[in-house]
Amino acid sequence: MQPKNQATRSPKPVHGTSDFVVVSNRLPVDRVADEQSDAGWRRSPGGLVTALAPVMAARDGAWVGWHGAPDETLEPFHHENMDLIPVPLSGDEVELYYEGFSNSTLWPLYHDVIAPPEFHRTWWDAYRRVNRRFAEAAAGASARNATVWVQDYQLQLVPRYLRQLRPDLRIGFFNHIPFPPPEIFAQLPWRQSIIDGLLGADLIGFQRPNDTANFLRSARRFLGASVKAQQVHVKEPDGTISHIARAEPFPISIDVGQIQKLAADPEIIARSKQIREDLGNPKTILLGVDRLDYTKGITHRLKAYGELLKDGAITVEDAALIQIASPSRERVESYRLLREDVEGMVGRLNGQFDTIQNTAIRYLHHSYPVEEMVAMYLAADVMLVTALRDGMNLVAKEYVAARNDNTGALVLSEFTGAADQLKQALLINPHDIDGLKATIVRAINLPKAESSRRMRSMRKQILAHDVQRWSEDFLTTLQVEAVRDDG
Repeated sequence: MQPKNQATRSPKPVHGTSDFVVVSNRLPVDRVADEQSDAGWRRSPGGLVTALAPVMAARDGAWVGWHGAPDETLEPFHHENMDLIPVPLSGDEVELYYEGFSNSTLWPLYHDVIAPPEFHRTWWDAYRRVNRRFAEAAAGASARNATVWVQDYQLQLVPRYLRQLRPDLRIGFFNHIPFPPPEIFAQLPWRQSIIDGLLGADLIGFQRPNDTANFLRSARRFLGASVKAQQVHVKEPDGTISHIARAEPFPISIDVGQIQKLAADPEIIARSKQIREDLGNPKTILLGVDRLDYTKGITHRLKAYGELLKDGAITVEDAALIQIASPSRERVESYRLLREDVEGMVGRLNGQFDTIQNTAIRYLHHSYPVEEMVAMYLAADVMLVTALRDGMNLVAKEYVAARNDNTGALVLSEFTGAADQLKQALLINPHDIDGLKATIVRAINLPKAESSRRMRSMRKQILAHDVQRWSEDFLTTLQVEAVRDDG
């Protein structure tokens, strides 16, 4: 289990010792400055790590990923019941593979071209090279007949490379972001290679049924694949069937237990009350929580809110909007321009509508720990999720999970994966500014009985479908598919 960690292509890997291997762009740990902490690392926050940590502990698991620092090579190490296998990336590869192809080609293309994707052959070459390196590291860590679960759009070629290196493995892939319709995916010059890369997996998971259908249509259209009942018969160059790949929706969720526990914590409840007091105890607090990304519809939300203030439908004395916009990809030009737009809109609206005692929009360009986020969820009467396109949107699910008393209202974009499960949210088309405005006013004035009924229904769905169930469902299906394929 000692993959070679040079930035050049490694030799063909040997079998490792891990029965379960996760492959993702980043390792599930963050480096900390405190030298007294466990080897200088701490577990990263997030549902994926929470869901897979028990599987790791039970199945001698290993996690393959980049450790976050360019031009640095680390040996494999152990942390909290996980073997961690760092894959090195040079500074150029971070720029070309990650910031370039992953986030300036695939991300906008997969999100319905909200921003124009860029197509550069040097980016594609880096993407292929890095995907090969990840596959070799995973192959070197995996025991015979192990299960390997590859995560997300940065690593879509890994399943095919893995199958070439280690045909004995059970290979799963999960796409956390949307998969575009063939009419959009057709723009990608390397569309056949991406589809072929994904079809190296036994099971390919997506957030929504539409994403699954889009992928299968693209497999049929661009590879001429034989598709039947969500299964693709994957052929070798000589025409023989190598395996059957299945595509299926597995909507991801959250660590419901953690959110509920925090929402019942007296200190966090007290903090939520303090947040309301700090805002002057308005009748209604509205909350938006997003990465600062053009897919999140933040400017649409601010436009609608600003027009409601101008119309007199709401006043700063009665309502306040908290907008958390955590930093994201700040070296990418489109994100820098978005930040300027958002902060310019906030400044103009606050300048026009603020009073000495009240502010229209409390804008926070920070990331916050989960404890503070739960306090925000408890403080907010209305949650605004206005994404233009989102694979799932876990913030919507976290807000619902935190509302232990069944109060509050969720305004939710129909273009999020969460809209498929949270059908009792107040669903909106964020492009329809008048409709968004009307729904915000409706949410502010929602009768208590209706609010409680809607929230109870949404909480029931989330409690029954947490992130642990998501991982169990995927891995169980992967096992069944792999056994069926062997048979």
